[in-house]
Amino acid sequence: MAGLRLTVEAVIRLLHTADWHLGAALHGWSREPEHRAALAQLIEIARTRAVNAIIVAGDVFDSLNPSAEAQRLLYETLRDLRAACPAATIALIAGNHDPAGRLEAPRALFEFACVHSIGVVARANGAFDPRAHLVPIKDDAGVLAAHILALPYPRAADLPVAGADVSGSPVVWGVRELYREAVAAARREIGDAPLILTGHLHVAGGLESEGAERRILIGGEHAAPPDIFPDDVAYVALGHLHRPQKVGRETIRYSGSLVPMSKTEIDYDHGVTIVEIEVGETRIEHAPIARSVAHLRLPARGALPPAEIADALAEFCAAHPADAPAPFLHLAVRVEGPATGLKAEIDAIVEKFPVRLVSLSIERPRLEPTPQAEAVRLADCAPRDLFAAAFAHTHGVEPTPAHLQCFDQLTQDP
Repeated sequence: MAGLRLTVEAVIRLLHTADWHLGAALHGWSREPEHRAALAQLIEIARTRAVNAIIVAGDVFDSLNPSAEAQRLLYETLRDLRAACPAATIALIAGNHDPAGRLEAPRALFEFACVHSIGVVARANGAFDPRAHLVPIKDDAGVLAAHILALPYPRAADLPVAGADVSGSPVVWGVRELYREAVAAARREIGDAPLILTGHLHVAGGLESEGAERRILIGGEHAAPPDIFPDDVAYVALGHLHRPQKVGRETIRYSGSLVPMSKTEIDYDHGVTIVEIEVGETRIEHAPIARSVAHLRLPARGALPPAEIADALAEFCAAHPADAPAPFLHLAVRVEGPATGLKAEIDAIVEKFPVRLVSLSIERPRLEPTPQAEAVRLADCAPRDLFAAAFAHTHGVEPTPAHLQCFDQLTQDP
């Protein structure tokens, strides 16, 4: 294989996707209908673009123990992708959410359909084994034209051990060394042929989604620098961050997730990445995927007082198609004092409308900063005074006599 070059006429087309999170739920509501609709669009994009390869860069599943329904959806999707793109290479890598063993176990069966599934880093006699990770890509004429170097989420056991002389984070050093070793081994096999890398990790400079993505590298260091990827690779297909974005340079990309996984992702332009590689040039395009279920943040910015929730929902529902699936509602409520009974009040309002409440945040007035008080011993403070200070800090108002009476009753000796 050494010395393989991309011919002047050849164009390699890739579809890069990641972070499907099959089996995920949102406040108890299954995401399977959304996933089926999004994956159907992905398959159609792959078909109409006549791609030569599909890369799924990790977090295929949402759980280390995926349900039978989630696994069935994966297999049905692979079946339909193969029917839509009969000659395309399909590569799956494990992410931090994935059961690596379950992606490794069916490799022999997957390979009958030219599906390559890589869950762990393979070594032979202690050295990186490139033949377990190099996935060939053929062009439209059926000629071998490029390779994917498919590397999964780097678990602790996959990383080289740093010596005592290593400065900085030994984890980042280990990730860098893993990629250096893997690329060097791949180049010995394929020469200077076009090489596409994969990775499932947080690369420094990438924008996270609050509440949706874990900081996943071991040892407290959660981000690897983009220069771990050599300049001579044609493209780096990343997974883990849910916002479609480049990191470091144009050819290092997160494709993003297919659907919003949390309220912080409502404004994302979810989709897949289409990559065209020719001699000396890589072209990249974001292909959006339409949402089959609306995600509503009410209000779009800020928060509503409880008295305005019903009118705002009525206005939204009047404009929302009656035959569309009930939207997911992320509600932000502003309260001026204690919120006793607020959740029941909101549930009573929301259940009158065809929406699904999946998150509720409560905003309170900001307290004016108080001057730095002189330190006092806790033993010198009266419990009632501590309760009153904590109540005011939590609710933004002073406790009423009724609150203080309840506290006094709780602290009385039995």
